[in-house]
Amino acid sequence: MTKRFNLKIGLATAAVLAIAAGPAMAQCGNDGGGFNAWKPGFAAKAKKAGVKSRGLQALNDATYATRTIAADRNQKSFRYSLSKFMQVRGADTIVAQGRKRKARNPNFYAALERQYGVPAGVLIAIHGMETAFGGFMGDSAVVSAIVTLTYDCRRSAFFEPHAIGALKLVDQGAITGSTKGAKHGELGHTQFLPGNALKYGVDANGDGRVDFYNQTDALASTANFLRQKGWKPGKGYQEGQPNFKVIKQWNAATVYQQAIAIMGARIDG
Repeated sequence: MTKRFNLKIGLATAAVLAIAAGPAMAQCGNDGGGFNAWKPGFAAKAKKAGVKSRGLQALNDATYATRTIAADRNQKSFRYSLSKFMQVRGADTIVAQGRKRKARNPNFYAALERQYGVPAGVLIAIHGMETAFGGFMGDSAVVSAIVTLTYDCRRSAFFEPHAIGALKLVDQGAITGSTKGAKHGELGHTQFLPGNALKYGVDANGDGRVDFYNQTDALASTANFLRQKGWKPGKGYQEGQPNFKVIKQWNAATVYQQAIAIMGARIDG
């Protein structure tokens, strides 16, 4: 009888402590089976980080992004040689179109360089590489994609601040739960990850909001990102020069960094 009584007391105490602690964070997963069970725990973490009602609703509405996981498991282009990578990504076309874009709007790019120190060629090369100058900015729901990658066990820690960032962008009205972007949750003309968008976004056209689907805001935000990451105005950005390592902050793949540096120089040349 005493043992049963003590067992009951112990179970009751454990239940009280569990309630007081709040919802437990469910485990990450390698498929969609546990995604919905995981979301309430992440919602508690997001709320603690400052996410408000609209962001939490977007999290609640998020669905497991099967195509995002398939893409994340099958990234091939960054394993190409530099010449193959540039061929596949259409470097010659980006350079030719980039030169025309710069010639059509030289004052805009000059103003960005005066303010942030980043040459037009670098910004134009990134714009062309990421979305073909806004021609295709993605067809995946940003919130679902980035939340799925946070739930996925492979790189949860990397994507978590970007998921929190996406939910805060929803709170701010910069995006909605249905805003479309790339399969890894990147958004807008230059494919900002949401945490970076939240931190480095610039309202360059003065309309009172940061809109990454507006070219002016997106390119100014990209220049601001690079400057804040250590870009040194007037210094070179080819391999071995001071600003080359800053391009790495935009994309960690060596062939991508090399391609941007080469294309940027050709556009500005």
